[in-house]
Amino acid sequence: MLEIAENGRTWVLSGPTSSYAVHLTEHDELLHLHWGPAIALADAEELAARPLPGASSFESQLDGREEYPVEGGPRFARPALSVRTPERRGTEWTFERYDTEGDELRLRFRDGGLAITLHYRTRGDVVERWTTLDNDGAEPLELLRADSATWTLPEREGWRLSQLHGRWAAESRLVRSDLTYGEKVIGSRRGHTGHQHLPWVALDTDATEERGEVYGCALAWSGSWRLAVAQLPDARVQITGGAGYDDSGLLLLAPGESFTTPVFAGLWSDTGYGGASRTWHTYQRTYVIPDADQDRPVLYNSWEATQFDISEDQQEVLARRAAAVGVELFVVDDGWFGARTSDRAGLGDWTPNPDRFPAGLKPLADRVHALGMQFGIWVEPEMVNADSDLYRAHPDWVQYQEGRKRTEFRNQLVLNLAREDVQEYLWEQLDGLLSSAPIDYVKWDFNRCFTDAGWPGEAYPQRLWVDHVRALYGLLDRLREAHPGVAFESCSGGGGRIDLGIMSRTDQVWTSDNTDPLDRLAIQHGFSQIHPARVMAAWVTDSPNTQLNGRVSSLRFRFVSAMAGVLGVGGDLSEWTEEELAEARRWVDLYKEIRPLVQHGDLYRLRPPTGGLSAVQYVRGDETVVLALLQAQHYGEPLPALRLRGLDPTASYECLETGEVHRGAVLLHHGLRTGLRGDLDATVLRLRRI
Repeated sequence: MLEIAENGRTWVLSGPTSSYAVHLTEHDELLHLHWGPAIALADAEELAARPLPGASSFESQLDGREEYPVEGGPRFARPALSVRTPERRGTEWTFERYDTEGDELRLRFRDGGLAITLHYRTRGDVVERWTTLDNDGAEPLELLRADSATWTLPEREGWRLSQLHGRWAAESRLVRSDLTYGEKVIGSRRGHTGHQHLPWVALDTDATEERGEVYGCALAWSGSWRLAVAQLPDARVQITGGAGYDDSGLLLLAPGESFTTPVFAGLWSDTGYGGASRTWHTYQRTYVIPDADQDRPVLYNSWEATQFDISEDQQEVLARRAAAVGVELFVVDDGWFGARTSDRAGLGDWTPNPDRFPAGLKPLADRVHALGMQFGIWVEPEMVNADSDLYRAHPDWVQYQEGRKRTEFRNQLVLNLAREDVQEYLWEQLDGLLSSAPIDYVKWDFNRCFTDAGWPGEAYPQRLWVDHVRALYGLLDRLREAHPGVAFESCSGGGGRIDLGIMSRTDQVWTSDNTDPLDRLAIQHGFSQIHPARVMAAWVTDSPNTQLNGRVSSLRFRFVSAMAGVLGVGGDLSEWTEEELAEARRWVDLYKEIRPLVQHGDLYRLRPPTGGLSAVQYVRGDETVVLALLQAQHYGEPLPALRLRGLDPTASYECLETGEVHRGAVLLHHGLRTGLRGDLDATVLRLRRI
């Protein structure tokens, strides 16, 4: 809901439980008024009438209060906008007008030939903000920095910052720390979202999992990015974020050109971190993720079984075994195309290897469909090997610096997707591929960072950092429109490209290359702070885990760990015993029963994976399911009871595994005690209202 004051200078956007308010002063200063519990327009107008504190020679009365700080004038806080023209640097804007379209509010300002539009829209209790910059003048404008938004928090003492950090095979790990004076900056200068940080932060003073105020912000951008959390000298806190990592130059806007920043979304919750997560999850399932109401199928991926040594007959053998355990989607990973017998060749040549697939992919896809499964493939379109037909024909199509060595990671180079000829080549290759066989799913990978981000001959080569991402989005949008039945998964060596921007164009994401079921508990716990189980791909792989740590774990523990998201199987099924295959079939059947709750229900994190017992609960309608995993048991300590959440306290619920009947917010103990024994054990408990 949007409310506007009669004088047209105070605006209040409200969701079911929260409000966001801004005010324009008589001097065209746009001030932040309120972000928090729901308020009325009259409350916002009362806040707007309060005078600003007096300025001094060393402090600004705008810092910490301005809605979108620009560079220039009486400001010392980090600017969200920094513009350079041939004559000057900075912005001195005046207000032109506001307008609305549906539930969107637009506030338009001008500084000479630069038009600046601030956009606001509520999606439930999530506020979406972004900015559009139009060059209406006669001279080019250089955008050194153009952040999406600045979020201002209310005055509090003792702020605590939450973030998700990591590295390859250890992504999305949650850390909370006291916020101190100065700035905390996270981001990526790698050309993609990165394994090191997810573009999300949250702040609280005393919140728990289910109680207390939490403020969260998440950026919808899949390239380099930066979030800066600043505690200013007067203890006010602001969060500024957007595309690009530094201020060396983002884009050059020629006359008539425009740049729209990515969305920077924010929410306030007074139901703790659990409530904030559930709000984020509902927002993404409702407004971000394509076809989020549809169940994601149980997947089998052949990579760990075969690596690069694949053949059509061998893939069919695996497909038959996958179908026998109840798999619904069979995926051929790397090695099906070009001269791809190792990671040294073939990237860029997206046609089936004639020795491995003499008649293309269609015969195998048809046989997979005949087994009752969908068919998927792996691609890495933004990359190229030097040993490829594409690179031999177009060595200038990669990112490189003139006169410098072309750095190769994983024996590959990054295509300059900002080039229109590269975009058209990839469109023709991928459209032709998806038209050549009944392909239902594409795993889109990105296995190296930008290092030589140059573009010889281009007048403003820095633009490739932004234009690469815009071209990626355009290519995915075009492919989805042309092939509406094809689902896409975002992968980047695991969780290196996970953000709201890529999620608006893909159906699920590969959470981590680490499939160890114990390590995955912390990764999935962090991931769930912001993103829903509906997109979180999780595999059951072989034991011992030869890919990473050699850990031995039961099939039971591996399945229950992976059932917390979109279940997949990635082990070598040709080596599984008949007993293992039969057990796998039982787990897959159980997952299909609880899948509507896991993928579409409300998540409650009952116990974090910090050692001992960890548990998550999903609630949907009259049903709930608990996935409990025992990491270790010491000294004969009894298992703790679990108090369930999100249930009707006046109703009775039957546990399908034990037959026990409980009232409302029950304590589950008997089911845990009988279902969990020793180290690395797990159980699934289902309850239904009676």
